[in-house]
Amino acid sequence: MREIHRLAAASVVLCLAAALPARADVEYRAAVLRVDAQGTAPISRLDLKPDDLGFAGAELGTADNATTGGFMGQSFTTETVAATPDTAEDELTRLLDEGFSYIVLLADAPMTVQLADLAGERALVFNAFASDDSLRGADCRANLLHVAPSDAMLADALAQYLVWKRWSDWYLIEGSHPQDQALADAYRRAAEKFGARIVEERVYEDTGGARRTDSGHVQVQAQMPVFTQRARDHHVVVAADRAGVFADWLPYHTWDARPVSGSAGLVPESWHPAHEAWGATQFQTRFEKLANRPARDEDYQVWMALRAIGEAATRTQGGDFAAIRDFILSEDFDLAAFKGQSLSFRDWDGQLRQPVLLSAGNVVASVSPQEGFLHQVSQLDTLGIDRSESECKR
Repeated sequence: MREIHRLAAASVVLCLAAALPARADVEYRAAVLRVDAQGTAPISRLDLKPDDLGFAGAELGTADNATTGGFMGQSFTTETVAATPDTAEDELTRLLDEGFSYIVLLADAPMTVQLADLAGERALVFNAFASDDSLRGADCRANLLHVAPSDAMLADALAQYLVWKRWSDWYLIEGSHPQDQALADAYRRAAEKFGARIVEERVYEDTGGARRTDSGHVQVQAQMPVFTQRARDHHVVVAADRAGVFADWLPYHTWDARPVSGSAGLVPESWHPAHEAWGATQFQTRFEKLANRPARDEDYQVWMALRAIGEAATRTQGGDFAAIRDFILSEDFDLAAFKGQSLSFRDWDGQLRQPVLLSAGNVVASVSPQEGFLHQVSQLDTLGIDRSESECKR
C-alpha cells in the first residue's frame, strides 16, 4: 500500500512538472541609478533621506522576482548605483556597456530626460522619482516609462477628495521655484477639471529663511499668520511646495482656521507606511525587516519598476528584451501592487495607472479615485492626463 501511495505521489509531481513551463535558465539584469543632486537642507532632521533610499526597494523587488522566477529557471540581479549630476552619464554608459537593459532612475526631470536620451534603444528606462507632467507630455520619450505618479495624478487625487467633501473653495499658495509653479499649475487644472474654485492665490518667496537652520518656530509663528491673512473666504488651503520650503509650517499657523492640503496636511502620495489595505501590511512588514525602517515613495516606486520587469519575464519567458518591452506596454500586462486593483501602463505617455493615497500624519485618510468619478475606459484614468489631452508624441 505504501508503494502505491509513493507511486501516486510521484505521478502527481510529474504531472505538475509537466504543467510548468520549461526551465529557460535566463538571467535578467536591471540597475537602479540614483542621482543625488545638492539641495537645500530639510526643515526637520526627520526628513533626512536614508542612505539606502530606493535601493532597499530594489532589494525587495529583486527578492520577490527571484521567488517566482526560481520555479522557471529565471534569475534576477540588480545593481544599485549612487551618482552625482557630474558622474551620472558615465555611470549609465558603464551599465549599458555591461549589458544592463533595464534602468530604473531616481533623478530630477532634466536629468531623467538626459539619461533616457543617452540610453536610447539600448535600454528600457523607468522613472521612479520625477513627477513633472512635462516628462509625460512634451518631453516624453519612447523608451521611458513612469512608475512615479505625475503631478497631474497627485493633484487630481486630492481634488477629487476635496470636491467629494464639498471643500470646493481653495486658497492656493505656491512656492517661488519652477517645480512649485508646475505643481501649482496641476492644481489649477484639477480645480477646473472637477469643478472647484481657486478664490485666492499667493506666492511664497523663498528668501532662504523659514528653514530649521534659521530662527525656527518662533519666527514662523509670527510670520505665517501675517502672510496668510485677509484671504477671501475659503474652505481649504492647497499648498504647492515641491521644493519643501514653507508648506510644513502652514498647519496651525494660517490666519483662518482651515485645513491644509497638498504639500502638507492632507498629502497625495504613492505610498505611506500606514497603508494596510489589500495586503499592504505584508509588504510593509517585509520591507521593515529588510531595511529596518518604513518604506518611502521612492522605495515603493523602485519596487514596482522591478516587479513590472519580473511580471513581464514570467509571462513572456526567454529573456527577449523586445518581447518584455512590448508586453509591458500591451493590454495584457497588469501588476499587483497592494492597491486593490491591477495596474497597467498608459500607451500614450508611458505612465503607470495607479490609485493615489491621501495621507494625514500617521493615517491614510482616503484613496483616490473617489466613488462617483467615472471614465469610459478605466476609473484610474480620472487621475492625470487623459489620451485626448496628452502632448506626448511617442
